[in-house]
Amino acid sequence: MSNNQKKELTPVQQEYQVLQKERETKRPVARNCIKAFFIGGLICLIGQAIQFFYIFFFNFTEQTASHPTVGTLIFIAMLLTGFGVYDRLAQFAGAGSAVPITGFGNAVISAAIEHRTEGFVLGVGGNMFKLAGSVILFGVFSAFVVATIKTILIQWGGF
Repeated sequence: MSNNQKKELTPVQQEYQVLQKERETKRPVARNCIKAFFIGGLICLIGQAIQFFYIFFFNFTEQTASHPTVGTLIFIAMLLTGFGVYDRLAQFAGAGSAVPITGFGNAVISAAIEHRTEGFVLGVGGNMFKLAGSVILFGVFSAFVVATIKTILIQWGGF
């Protein structure tokens, strides 16, 4: 029997599947998508307000204001995670709170908080980037590759 063919189920297994479908909790997919959309949009709106704050009060340009804005959003997410507020927001918003940069800050600090009893070096330092480490590694490596290609094209390509 190949993997593509379905295995014949016994009557007990068929009965169990019927029972499982009857009792399965129906997920409100549309409502969850709407909540994620609006909470994610609200987080991005707050980020835009922070960026305008840096532009108008600290004379950043639109391009240079993005760096402190990202840092501020990560700091706010980490602070809210430490107080337990971000976790409640994530329970309500789902992916709406995980997708923006604040989800990255939450992932880093959650691992640090979880392993703080193991000490600062082996606990916090060793486990803080378990979840976010691959994202950081991929981001740094991608930036290196793109910068190398850009340098080669500009230096040797005459662009």
